[in-house]
Amino acid sequence: MGKASRRKGDTKKSRPAPFVRRPFEGIEGETDLVAMREIVPAATATLRLREPAGEVSTATVCTVLPMAWPGLRRADGEVLVGLQSGSASSDASRDLAQVLLAATTTEPGNPVVALPLATAETPRLQDLLDTTAPLDLQVHEGFDFWVAQEDLDEEGKASLDRANESAIPTVKLDGVTSAYWCLIGERAYVRQVLPDDEDAATDALARLHARGESALTEGHRLLGAFRACGLLIPVWEVDPEAEPSSWADAVQDMQRRYAGALAAAEPLTTDERRARSGLLSRQITLR
Repeated sequence: MGKASRRKGDTKKSRPAPFVRRPFEGIEGETDLVAMREIVPAATATLRLREPAGEVSTATVCTVLPMAWPGLRRADGEVLVGLQSGSASSDASRDLAQVLLAATTTEPGNPVVALPLATAETPRLQDLLDTTAPLDLQVHEGFDFWVAQEDLDEEGKASLDRANESAIPTVKLDGVTSAYWCLIGERAYVRQVLPDDEDAATDALARLHARGESALTEGHRLLGAFRACGLLIPVWEVDPEAEPSSWADAVQDMQRRYAGALAAAEPLTTDERRARSGLLSRQITLR
């Protein structure tokens, strides 16, 4: 085909999906979605659609699905979407919305294996979901939520056992926003997804650090922070012998100190700017 013929037959090209720094902003439970995507190994939550898609009015979002499938339509019609399957475009919200829509039209009992690249015309999760519905996140010890044990053959059970053995023990702390205790090897950590823009959150932590108030409790220091989906995830090392739930009160106290530092309007002092530079040097961007 000649160039003229190709030009004549061209249709309007889809625009690439624009970069979105906070892809889940505006969704109730934004911080827990980020936690599921980045730091929690095995968890599920229910998403309520704004309008039913065919017979589907809710979907289950999971940290990960078998074979890293983007999505799955169970034999009973339930739709599952994997948060940790990766993003192909510059907007994780569009990528996941595309998976959700594909799963609603997939024949029950089959996975969503591959999808075209999301574009600017692809709906976002915010367009599909009831964004005011609470996100009832459930942390699991392993990946048994994938499929009923009785539906697995011996090879499948062995694969599930291996996945379960690799899961990092994780506990969601009650009474605080998106804070998770985890055990990695012999060391324990508390990680919390802060609900504010990462730059404002970094300033607030810098103010606390400069005043010597960034430790969770005495002897349990702030190690650093991750940046993920436009939010900040500070990490504290804690006593691995203590019960995970025992750290909830300390995180509540930290939240109060953090809220006060976040509300400060004056510019950072020299010591606070120095503390901020130190925090930035230890920050890691996830994905």
